[in-house]
Amino acid sequence: MMRHVTSREHTPRRPIGMAVILIVTGAVGLLGAFSLVLDAFAKYQHPTKPLSCDVNPFVSCSDVMATWQAHLLGFPNPLIGVMGFVAPIAVGAMLLSGGVIRSRAFWTTFNVGVFLAWLLVTWFFTQAVFAIGKLCPWCMLAWSATIPMFWVFTAWNMRYGGLPFGDRGRRIGAAVLPYAWIIVLVNYLVIIVTILIVFPQLLRMLF
Repeated sequence: MMRHVTSREHTPRRPIGMAVILIVTGAVGLLGAFSLVLDAFAKYQHPTKPLSCDVNPFVSCSDVMATWQAHLLGFPNPLIGVMGFVAPIAVGAMLLSGGVIRSRAFWTTFNVGVFLAWLLVTWFFTQAVFAIGKLCPWCMLAWSATIPMFWVFTAWNMRYGGLPFGDRGRRIGAAVLPYAWIIVLVNYLVIIVTILIVFPQLLRMLF
């Protein structure tokens, strides 16, 4: 895995692993967001017709779409995802092709964007579970993509000097990066356990 190209350090190796993670998670998140946009259009055309993701009383895109939380900025949240998930795909493609960006400000800004995406899906998860009382399958697909994108990329970014934390930040990143997937799994586990506690009916439906 190569280092970031910053004002302080550079190596010629391409970070293929990180590039693939960004492309795959970006594509999965984009699929979830785009599917929600299509379902929103379908709902506008046929307001009373159930959507394919209306699975049961607890898992229903239609019910979630009708809430204010699904229109956080005054328009459907999936539009944010359609625009936002293009960025990691583009950055991943750039890294995979051997592209070089020497600006630490770029990597810091991109990391802030990924953090805000994780913060948004975490907020929406809490709203869906504790306030709305409904789950949206396409939303959960976007959550599942954003979580590894944030944790793995942030550890990698710190390790290779893309964040302005100096040598100490690089040491922390180097220590965390090999175990970043454990953090991802813990994040997933918190979501799954919370959902099963709040919606025990789902567990009974599965078994």
